[in-house]
Amino acid sequence: MSDTTHDGAVATSAPPSADDGLTPAELAAKYGLSVSGARPGFFEYIRQLWGRRHFIVAFSSAKLTAQYSQAKLGQIWQVATPLLNALVYFLIFGLILDAGRGMATEVYIPFLVTGIFVFTFTQSSVMAGVRAIAGNLGLVRALHFPRASLPISFALQQLQQLLFSMIVLAAVAIAFGSYPSMSWLLLIPALFLQFVFNIGLAMIMARMGSKTPDLAQLMPFVMRTWMYASGVMFSIPVMLADKPAWIADVLMYNPAAVYMDLIRFALIDGYGSENLPTHVWATALGWALAAGIGGFVYFWKAEERYGRG
Repeated sequence: MSDTTHDGAVATSAPPSADDGLTPAELAAKYGLSVSGARPGFFEYIRQLWGRRHFIVAFSSAKLTAQYSQAKLGQIWQVATPLLNALVYFLIFGLILDAGRGMATEVYIPFLVTGIFVFTFTQSSVMAGVRAIAGNLGLVRALHFPRASLPISFALQQLQQLLFSMIVLAAVAIAFGSYPSMSWLLLIPALFLQFVFNIGLAMIMARMGSKTPDLAQLMPFVMRTWMYASGVMFSIPVMLADKPAWIADVLMYNPAAVYMDLIRFALIDGYGSENLPTHVWATALGWALAAGIGGFVYFWKAEERYGRG
């Protein structure tokens, strides 16, 4: 088609396109276009995560190395920090408040150190999860990868740190008369279940923290309350012996207390099964599956929204 302008020039107009009148969605379907950063299907997402496993391990190791790179003592702080915490809690709760009543000193000190180390594992995973997305927006916006890689790598970082600490924890146990035995093998499934639980919790907190940065300021108070309610410094049944039984039951079945007691039972000779709630392994497995699967699905549901806005 052509038209003559006022100065005699000939102007042409494009013929009608076959795409005229199509909506953006119809155009995308016609030419095979997809939304940038769209959430993949559930099983495809798992496949993508498995494909990034080397990145997850390398990223967690790099973060662990960089964590204390500015400190003169370097990686020593990985075990020095929880040990110093245990010392402070022993002075306050063990000596002044007699929180170890009902336990001999050779049981209470490993009991306390184990509680500090194991609870710190969950606490650090949660706090790292809160900042997993909000604290790495440059990486999230620059590269395309499954965002779950970030909270998983931070939980893995805390596991690596705990494994370093377990060397010290084993030395403390041996120093107070709890020598290696077959029960120490129970540490493997107990730590694995706690690790799965921590990953799920980190994913939940990562999604919440991505939209609510102030959550990072609130969580230390939540974690401190959880610590005091989990029997880190004292035996829950002994401390609450004069209270209604259901209060002790609720506290003993909370996940932090469950994983701590399993590891204490495995590691400390004088900490017998009478200190554990009934069906403790089933409870530990239930918490791991509920948090691990639930947290993964909850995080995956918001995959396409991370780093936007």
